[in-house]
Amino acid sequence: MTARALSLLLACAVPLAGCAAGPDYRPASPSALGVPQAYSVPGTATAEDLTRWWERFDDPLLQRLVAQAAPDNLDVAQAVARLRQAREQLVQARADFLPSLSGSGGYSRRQVLRGGSQQTQLPDGTIINTGQGSSDNFSLGLDASYQVDLFGGVRRSVEGARASYEGAGYDYATVLVSTQAEIARNYILARAAQAQIANARQSLQIQDDNLEIAGFRVQAGLVSSLDAEQARAQRAQTAATIPSLEASYNSAVSRLGVLTGQAPGALKGELAAVRPIPRGPAAVGTGIPADTLRQRPDVRSAERALAAATAQIGVTEAQLYPSLGLSGGIDSAASTIGSLGEIITGTLFAGLQQLIFDGGRTRAAVRAQRAAADAAFLAYKSSVLTGLEEVENAVVALRTAQDRTVQFRIALDAANNSAILARSQYRAGLTDFTTLNQTETQLLSARNSLTTAASDEATALVQLFAALGGGWDAGTVPTTENTTTRALDARQQD
Repeated sequence: MTARALSLLLACAVPLAGCAAGPDYRPASPSALGVPQAYSVPGTATAEDLTRWWERFDDPLLQRLVAQAAPDNLDVAQAVARLRQAREQLVQARADFLPSLSGSGGYSRRQVLRGGSQQTQLPDGTIINTGQGSSDNFSLGLDASYQVDLFGGVRRSVEGARASYEGAGYDYATVLVSTQAEIARNYILARAAQAQIANARQSLQIQDDNLEIAGFRVQAGLVSSLDAEQARAQRAQTAATIPSLEASYNSAVSRLGVLTGQAPGALKGELAAVRPIPRGPAAVGTGIPADTLRQRPDVRSAERALAAATAQIGVTEAQLYPSLGLSGGIDSAASTIGSLGEIITGTLFAGLQQLIFDGGRTRAAVRAQRAAADAAFLAYKSSVLTGLEEVENAVVALRTAQDRTVQFRIALDAANNSAILARSQYRAGLTDFTTLNQTETQLLSARNSLTTAASDEATALVQLFAALGGGWDAGTVPTTENTTTRALDARQQD
């Protein structure tokens, strides 16, 4: 191909390179996603900064454990590794914009072992007689190739890779938010189990006294042995609840150790001291649904997945159109290294390819990519509606837990007064042990119910923080530069 023809071909290719196959991505409108103007449950329309929501609990140990999720949790470290992988895939996609160059070099030596003479032809056609000895040959070459992005297939590929990279960043944030909530939830479960164990042991002390009193009354002939047997049965039933509560406590503490990247028993010493269930703010500003969608990383990840699927349509569709490839090379060969630059040959080639028939395979691939984009849109809409559902459920769960806490406080006060009166009357012989037994059972139940309600309230608050997308900076896209984990750092140092 002559230089003039090549120039003409390139002049025609440049305008075409401004085109891009496939549809341009446009974010879906809130109405298309089914987003309402406001939540259907009572809430505060003012959004709050929930980047470090765990600091709103009055518990320093809880705050420290939740903060460890980003640097120490192994699931978060895996998300960072996937983010790094997505970044390199973007680098690979961008590399298709550039030509590829390769160099080569060679050396050969030919030895005539016996008889005759050796003739060697150089690249310029000259024949030299090397006699019966040996001949050397040195060669150097440089080859280049470039695929012109006529119909934007490469650009669409880069768009998709960039969207996937950003989506991986939001996936990292999703794992981080989920892990933070899981740490807080298990911490609350551990403190709740401690409180219930304390309730059971406190009841055991009172029931030991009741059993002793019942024994004295049986010995004095004031009551039958039925009272003593009832007291003994009640004490055994209360004592039987303690091992299962201790197992629940151990399970929560072990889970906390693993969630913070440590051995299961690493935190048992720190959590051994009994502390109350952490309490957070009474209310949290939920804002409007649109605020939640911008804050939640899983929703933003689903949106980026839709953008990547849309770009992939163009990547596949570009295969239906002509493709232009340019290639060339420079070569040199000589019998000595110093003579390599004396004779240099070059080649230049431009090739145009057009798919004519493939049995409909490529068009089917385009339709498959369009279907994949439709599925990605539906997944995006599903994540939006699920996010709004989680917020509303968390708001209701928090409010109902707070209402139950108020009522159980009243029930505990009444049960405590009833138990005190029943003990006094039993010791004075004014009531039977069945009445005392019932009041003691009600007292223990009221204590545990209040503990459960307080635990549910704290858990619902954590659930609301997570549903609103708290725990990360929604103003930035997580990248490999602004995310790191100690687990990966330690491996790289090793």
